[in-house]
Order: sequence, then structure tokens, then C-alpha cells
Amino acid sequence: MRSPRENPPATTVLDQRCSGILLHPTSLAGPHGAGDLGPAAHRFAEFLASAGQSFWQMLPVGPIGAGNSPYSSPSSYAGSPWLVSLEELAREGLLTRQELAPPASLARARRALFDEAREFRGARLWRAFERFESKPKLSGELAEFREKNAAWLPDYALFCALFDAHGGRAWVEWDEGLRRRRAAALRKARAELARQVLFHEFVQFAFDRQWQALRRRCRSLGLRLLGDVPMFVAPDAIEAWQSPQIFQLDRSGRPRAVAGVPPDDFNPNGQHWGNPLYRWDVLARTRYEFWVERLGAALTRFDAVRLDHFIGFHRYWRVPAGSRDAHGGRFVQVDGDRVLRKLRAALGGLPFVAEDLGMVTEEVRALRDRFGLPGMRVLQFGFNPGAGEHLPHRYRSRLFACTGTHDTDTLVGWFSGLRERDRKRVLDYLGSRRKDLSWAAMRVILMSVANLAVFPLQDVLGLGREARMNRPGTAAGNWEWRAPAGVFTKELAENLAELCLTYDRDPRRASPAAATRAPP
Repeated sequence: MRSPRENPPATTVLDQRCSGILLHPTSLAGPHGAGDLGPAAHRFAEFLASAGQSFWQMLPVGPIGAGNSPYSSPSSYAGSPWLVSLEELAREGLLTRQELAPPASLARARRALFDEAREFRGARLWRAFERFESKPKLSGELAEFREKNAAWLPDYALFCALFDAHGGRAWVEWDEGLRRRRAAALRKARAELARQVLFHEFVQFAFDRQWQALRRRCRSLGLRLLGDVPMFVAPDAIEAWQSPQIFQLDRSGRPRAVAGVPPDDFNPNGQHWGNPLYRWDVLARTRYEFWVERLGAALTRFDAVRLDHFIGFHRYWRVPAGSRDAHGGRFVQVDGDRVLRKLRAALGGLPFVAEDLGMVTEEVRALRDRFGLPGMRVLQFGFNPGAGEHLPHRYRSRLFACTGTHDTDTLVGWFSGLRERDRKRVLDYLGSRRKDLSWAAMRVILMSVANLAVFPLQDVLGLGREARMNRPGTAAGNWEWRAPAGVFTKELAENLAELCLTYDRDPRRASPAAATRAPP
């Protein structure tokens, strides 16, 4: 095994001193129940550029799963149908302005209304598809898109059509021929559901066109996209249907064991995630083709990717199927060096952030460092006993530093829940008063040596716990936060840009301090 010195990290877009903002597209404004890839996304990109930001961080952008979670997607490759902008479809002549008019409940929604949005958007996606069928030019472009994505699109579209035909039942409950992917059963289904299959291909085509348009706009503004890939797939994901041999499943397709987190001081029962586990021995025999293709697909959309639960590349908590909680599980080791070596060779580099939060061992840190991956530091955690490495004065350069994540409370919400003596400690460290808490926190991170500083928009706006995105361990009410109207002001952009300029965080402009250091 080589030491970090013998195996220096490759330069990536994450090595530059810069900053960004975390905001999932569903949290944007828009008239149709949740944000999408339409005009509001382009305006936000323009705001980020004017604010001196280099990265727009998002959560996974695939189809959402149980509890409307982007981390429980049925596909690692598809884009979310609910991110397709109806306004952009109207601009292409596939919808009328009258069809865009939303009911009052959607038009006035201050939080994402996923169920209502799905019903409204789904009907209009079908109308757009019906008009699309009469446009030869677009049909030709779809054929090209289908050919380019032949490795995943046909199966995904059939999977969606079958899911709909079975009333939303998981694939493990389908007839044996379909469940076991018998050739005759699949041929019959493709013939009987041909139009439904074409519809789902069209939706992915529309997503891709809109995504690529947004990415081109971001690149023209000097803005990069930072994505997110979950460690595990959802229990009802298409990958388990396609390739059951790489998962720990029984003959019916149900998990023999599932993923989770062991009990600790905060979770006496641990966490029972329920995701199927990989058969890493089988993955090794395929030269980790699943992971190469999965991360390669993510990098066709994003400039860099956050690897959620990076710990899983070193070891995972195996919980027996049928367990009510995470008790009775055990750790199983993974040859992470072999996995990451293959990924580096196949992908030409590792433009990844390692989400190394939680029960991180020295072995996990060593794996991260051997491959030069930036780890994560969360300012909120730095005030917990024994977690001083999360305080900015202890940062190192190869880090992704933030005030909080999508799973934590907002900075203001977290602060409000502290005891008075702990609040004083936080304010003393930040050198601030309560009214400027968020900006003081951002300032100390921006002035740190960490290469990448990223802030949830909620913290930039100084919002409280009502703006929290997700509460782990709860099933309802998550992922619904949306940015209030009118917050992306010129003044806010100028204030952010000034901070970035002061601390050399805007690669497009040199700060006065940097200029004084430059040779004559």
C-alpha cells in the first residue's frame, strides 16, 4: 500500500480557493408547486456569479423516492421528472400558456407541495409528449438521445412503465417473469407498454435538454456544479431489478441484510436505513463496473461530486433482514483502496468530496487522504465535545467547510437550542453578536485555509429552524423548504462578493491583499 506521499493527489476543480452555496432546485421559486430547471434556476445561477461564488451545490437530482427524499431515488441515472420546467416546454411549443396556469394552492405555495405538483405536472408532461410526437425534428433528437443513453434509458423507461402498470407496487411484487427479467416477459411488456415507455424516454430527454442548457449557462458565468451521490440504492431501485447478483438479495429479490448505522449515544437503537447491501466480492470481479458507470454518469452532469457516507467505502454496518432496528448488526470491511484505484483509473481522476461525518475511524481518514479527497468540516459540530477539528482554526487546505448540511438544523436554529453558556462560547469564538451570527460564521470559514467553503442558503439568509431542509429519522415534512420571494437582491450579492474578494475566494477577481503580494 502506498503512502500519501508516494501517491500524490491529482489536481481537481476542488483544489482552488473558492466558495459556493447549497440550494436544491426544488427550493427555488416557481408557480408549479416546487422549483425546477426553468427560469428561476437560470436567475439563481446569475445571482451566484454576481455574488462571487464558484460552486452551486445540489442534492441528488434523480427521481425522488419514499418521503420525497432525493436520497432514495429509484434510479442512479435518470433525472427527476418533477424538475422538468413546464415553462421551458411551453417555450418550445409543447404546452400552451393556458395549460401553465396553476391552481391557487400551487401558485401560493411557500413550501414544496410534492403530491399536488406531481399530479399537475404529470398531466402536462403527457400533453407535452402528445404534441412532441408530431414534431419530427424533436423526435429525431430523441432518437439520438436514446442511442447515446442506450446503456440505461430503455430499461429505465420500461421499469417506469411497469411500475405504473402495477399501480406503484415495487418490482419484487411483480409476476415472476417480470421480476426475474425473463426475456419473453420483457418483450411482451415492451410491446404492450410501448407508448408508455416512449413517454418516459421523452421525459428524460426533456430533463437532459433543460439540464444541459442550465449547465451551459453556469459555465458561461464561471460557475461549477457540485452534485451528490448516495452510497446505497433505494430498496425498490431499478439497479436491484437489473443486477440482483451485485446485491445481497434472496431469490425473490428481497434483501438478506440491509444498511444502517450502529447504536451510539445519540441513537440508542442505531439507524435502520433498509437499503440493500452490495456484494463487494461480485463487484470486484466486474472491476467495479457498477461504480464506474454510476459515478461517470454523475460527472456528465456535475463538475464534482460529494460521496455521501464515504465511510461505506471502508466498512458498512450489516443489519439482518427483518430486524426492527440496527441492534444485532456488525461491521463488514470493504477494500476501499482497490475501489478508488479503479475509479481513478477509469474516470481519469477523483473530483470527489468525501462525506466523512459520523463514526469516522483513523482507517477511513487514511483512505480519504491516500487518494487526496477533501473531507468535510461542519462548524456546528466544532462545539461538540471532542470535535474540535470542525473549528476553522484547525482546518487544512484540502477541505470542504460549511456552516451546516442538508441534515443539520440551520445555524440560527442550532444556536437557539444551545444552553446560554454554550451560546456565549460560540459568540466569543466568532467574535460576533447574535444578530450577525450567520455572517460571522461564514466569515471565519471564508478566512480559513480550507479550499472550498459552501453555505446552505438558509444560513446566508440567517433563517431559523423553520427553514430546515431535513430531519434525519423522520418520515414527513422534509425536503419542502423553498427560498422566500425576493431574497436574491443586488445588496446580498454585493455583500457576498465583497467577502469572497476579501478572502481570495473569487478566482475571477484578485483581492486587494492578493494584489499587494503580486510582484511588480
